[in-house]
Parts: sequence; C-alpha cells; structure tokens
Amino acid sequence: MCGIVGSADLGRGRSADPGVLTAMARTLTHRGPDDHGRFLRDGVGLAVRRLSVVDPPGGHQPMGNEDGTVVVCCNGEIFNHRALREELRAAGHRFRTACDVEVLVHLYEEAGTELVHRLNGQFAFALYDGRRRRLVLARDHVGIAPLHYTVADGTLLFASEIKALLAHPRVSREVDLTGLDQVLVLPGLVSPRTMFAGISSLPPGHLLVVDEGGLRTEQYWDLDYPPLAELPPAAEEDWPVHLDRLERAMLQSVDLRMRADVPHAYYLSGGVDSSLLAAMASRLRPGTEPRTFSAVFPDEEMSERSFQRLVARQLDSRHTEVEMTPRNLLDGLPEAIRHSECPIKESYNVASLRLSRAVRDGGAKVVLTGEGVDELFAGYIGYKYDLFRTARWDPAQPMSAEERLRERLWGHPQLAYGRDLAGVAETRRRLFARRLTGELDSFDCLARPLVDPARLAGRHILHQRSYLDFKLRLPDHLLGDHGDRMAMANSVEARYPFLDPDVVECARTIPPDLVLYDFEEKYPVKRVADGYLPSEIVEREKFAFHAHTGPDLLRQSADWAHALLDPGRIRRQGYFDPEAVGRLRRRWLDEESRLDLLVEDDLLLLVLTFGIFLESFDLPDLT
Repeated sequence: MCGIVGSADLGRGRSADPGVLTAMARTLTHRGPDDHGRFLRDGVGLAVRRLSVVDPPGGHQPMGNEDGTVVVCCNGEIFNHRALREELRAAGHRFRTACDVEVLVHLYEEAGTELVHRLNGQFAFALYDGRRRRLVLARDHVGIAPLHYTVADGTLLFASEIKALLAHPRVSREVDLTGLDQVLVLPGLVSPRTMFAGISSLPPGHLLVVDEGGLRTEQYWDLDYPPLAELPPAAEEDWPVHLDRLERAMLQSVDLRMRADVPHAYYLSGGVDSSLLAAMASRLRPGTEPRTFSAVFPDEEMSERSFQRLVARQLDSRHTEVEMTPRNLLDGLPEAIRHSECPIKESYNVASLRLSRAVRDGGAKVVLTGEGVDELFAGYIGYKYDLFRTARWDPAQPMSAEERLRERLWGHPQLAYGRDLAGVAETRRRLFARRLTGELDSFDCLARPLVDPARLAGRHILHQRSYLDFKLRLPDHLLGDHGDRMAMANSVEARYPFLDPDVVECARTIPPDLVLYDFEEKYPVKRVADGYLPSEIVEREKFAFHAHTGPDLLRQSADWAHALLDPGRIRRQGYFDPEAVGRLRRRWLDEESRLDLLVEDDLLLLVLTFGIFLESFDLPDLT
C-alpha cells in the first residue's frame, strides 16, 4: 500500500502546482516512508509516497508504459499481476520492473477502463492517458483501499486520506452533518459520504473519469446475490462440491496474499476466521515459522488469550501478545482519530493501532487478517434473528413503526439492520444540540437512499443482510477507519484473503440453507476449518471482538478527556446538547454502570472522539 495524491484542472488551462502536490503527499509519509515520486503534465499532477512491498528497488512510482503516454500511481496490490504479466508480454508489451503496479499501464493499453474487470487486488489508483487527455481513478471491488476527492476552484483534487486534501490551500474545512449522523445511526460512514462537507469518498467498485466529457463516476462492480427463483437447490449431496470449491478458493487467495518481497505476519484473534487463515498459510508454506499477533485484555470477559495460544502452539508460530488496558486505549484515542478522520463508537480502533505498531516493530510490513467471513457467511447474530423473524412472520398482521421503517429502508419489514431505528429519532433529539434537531430533515442520513434497492429486492433474507453489511459496515468502517487507517498509520499493509473476488463469488452461489445450516453461523467455513483446526476453535461460540467501552476509559481520570466533555466547550461547539452529554458522563463515572454494546451504542465515546476530531482537523464551531 502507498499514499497517492493528485490534481486535475477542469478546463481553465492551469498547471498543477508541484509545491502544493509535494506538501499534500508529505502528509501521507506514514503510508509510504520508503520512496516518493511526482508526475506533471497537461494540467494533471500525481504524487506518491511509497511503501515498498513488491520489487522494492524497482517499483518507483509514478510508473509509465513504454513511451510514457500512460502513467499510473497506485495505492495497493495487484495480486494476479504475474498471470497478467505473462498475457501482456505475449501481446508484445515490455516490462521494466517486477512490480505489480506496472501491469496497470499495459493492461489499460489493451482494455481501457475495462481493465478493472481483470484485476484481483486491493487498490486505489490514478491513471493518466496523455493521448486521450483522460484521468481515471479507481477503487477496488469491496473498498479495501481508500480514495477521497473534492473539487476546489475548478480543480479536481484526490488523495488516499483526507488530511492530504486539507493541505491544499483552496480546500475548506467544515463538518458534514450527514456524515456525523451516519456515524451515530449506522456502523460508520458510508461512501460517498465523509465527515468533511464537500469531500467525497469514491465508493467501492467505482471509477471516476475526467475527460473531454467532464467528470463522472461509474460503477463497475457490486455484490449481486441471485434472486430467490435462481438460487441453487439446497441438496445435501451437492454440499461437498460447494465446500471443496470454497476451500480451493480460500487456499488460492491465501497463497496470493503471502506473496511479497518483505516479511509478513498474521493477526490471530482466537476465532475461526483468523485461525483458519493462519492454518492455511502454514500448510501452504510448511517448515516456515509464521509470525502471529494478538490483542489481549486483562478483563477475562474480553480475553481470548487461551484460544489464541492454542492456535499459536499448533502453528508453532512466533507469537506476540499486545496488552490492551483502559489506560493505553484512552491514551491512544487522539492518534487513532487523527488517522481515522472520523469519530468512533468503539475503542477497538486503538487496539488495531497498537497491533499494527507491534507488527511494524516486529519487522513485518504486511499483515494478513480474516475480515469478510462474517459478512459473507452469516457470522453475526443478526442473521439468525432475521431468519427467526421471517419464519414466524405473518404478513397479514399490522406492521409496527420499526417494521414500517425497515420496509422503507431495506424493502423488508423483518430485516432488522440497525439497532431500533425507529427509536433513533429520540436518541438524536436527546443528544444533538437543539439547533440541529430543528434542522434534522436537512441532514437525516435515513432520509436518503443508502443502498441500491434492486440488489435487495427478491433476494433471500440472509443475502439481503449480507449485502447491507457489504455496503454499510465493511468498506468504510471495518476496512476503512478500523482496518486500512490503523494499519497504514504504522506503515503496515493489511491484506484480506477472504475478500478475494473468487471467494466472494463462491459465497454468492452457496445455498443459504448451507450458509446457516441448522442455525449454525458460518457453517461451510467451519466444515472447511475441520481439516485445519482443533475442535475447540471450530466449535466455540461466536465471540464478538470488542475493547473497553467509554465508561472504562473515562474512569482513567485523564484531564484532557474531561476537558473535551466540559459543558461550556460542548455548548460553544454547538453540535451536541451539553445537558445530555452531562447525563451520559455522570452515568459512566458511576462505578456500577455497565455498557452492553450488544444493545446500546457508546454515545459518550462518540461525543469524546468527535471532540478530538474537531481539534485534530481545526474544524469550526457551529455557533
């Protein structure tokens, strides 16, 4: 992974300012401490900060084709670059390096913007075609790599992180209230929304193209589950075929993502997903000593230490445990928010930040992690509840207010995505400042379409929830503020084998009755894992990873944290109601108070981290 920035004049004939480009790229040094480069032509400017992972000595960017008419800078990895390289060489293209990024310019020469359909990778790239005067920005299928953009004074500006855009003198700073509402109501931000007014996030599976026709975005991929009428039969005699196909896709994906010219490591949570990943890698590379890293907690209710150690012993790995305490999580919040570029409702971003620092200090630049299985194979408890409700649902009965809202948002009254959405209005009324509650209609995130309803209509209830997870939870939250940002803050590239396009396609076609067979979550994945892991790991109950909550952190007596929650400061900022924040604060300071994240959000942590966010990016008060 790297950090990329760029600009393109939208018709005024102005050249890119090299000094400004360099200043923008400098803010992303943490993403690319190893090398830097710049390209200027035809009113277009590209700049890169490189984290050297594949062909470290030869992969300098920006990188061009044979005659320099096509130039690219890329944040990410093209995992199938070796196969593509062979095809392109056979077609007459000449390569100067062994770097994966070089295939992009030659593949573009062959396929134009259709090149994205040939890529297996995690990427956000900017490609300039000098002959056509065309700039192409692309973000990978599921949104592992971030890419943000804005238009300021007739110039398109883009960057891997928003802090680089803010380094441009013509970019203003203002909170996007709909973005704040998304963080309050949903798991996190949802592209194209960000926390900054006027700055967008290119959604997963999208291109942004600038040419003589102007500026436009195009979707090239979306998760598309088969309609109910086209689902494959759930015949038990076919299940071995599905399981064999899934295992082969997973093994191939893990193999591709272990390829790097620098040391790599594995996150090990103690659950089946990360354990299966590490076990598959060990089988693919016998005789090697894997490096594994785990977050451990002093609180036994949060601890998975015994399961982590069990897997580490089986793998004979060099295992590192990273201790997470309320104090070090609180102390890490300011750094986590600066890199997340958004407020958060859970402190596990700091846990991820500490983990990636341990990976870096341990000498690795790449870490493989198991995200994606829960979203593809019904790993969350909500999938079971949806199935229960649907089985008992009587369409003739009058719908409740919650069911009516679900039907409006998702097209199905029994699809309970989000916690008590009908009660969100009351939460907002209590938490937001009075001025904002009066203006809620103008920034209500639930008043606007969040997903493509055509991808939900006529699908199985499990597939509907999976699609929502892929749009509302995975890309900008789990892979974004929790994943990419926390890893790259420490110059570590996180890779996600179970989000490989072939694994996603395999999951898309497995019958739902097998995915949640007899209400056992991730059933096909567990049956694959039977051949790799001890039963204590495979059959253990689902354990949702979470770190200490706001009450635990606030009781650490940090003056700076209490200052951010001061009623006068809250009132002056104008976003939240100081009396509501005061009530939350008194509740959390009560030693008997407990927060159950399964049934309620950590609203005080949201307010606290929003205060950090305002200070970190010098954002204006509303009043």
